Amino acid sequence: MPQHTPNPPVCRDCDGFPIVAITTGTRLPDGNRVTIRVACPACHGTGTTAPTPAATARRVGLVSYRQGVVR
Repeated sequence: MPQHTPNPPVCRDCDGFPIVAITTGTRLPDGNRVTIRVACPACHGTGTTAPTPAATARRVGLVSYRQGVVR
C-alpha cells in the first residue's frame, strides 16, 4: 500500500496562488503588455504556511509543561 505524505497547510493570504502577474498598463513595441511577477509577502512565494509557533516550540523542546514557556 502506498504511503501518503500530508499536505502542508495552504497560505491564508494567497490561498495557494503565491505568484501573480500584474500588468503595468504599458505595451511593448510588438503589442504585448508589460507584466511584473509579484510573490505573496506572507509565504514568500511558497503557497504554504509554516507550523504555528506553539507547535514549533514544542517540537524543538522550548516549552516545559511544568515551568511554562522558556524566554
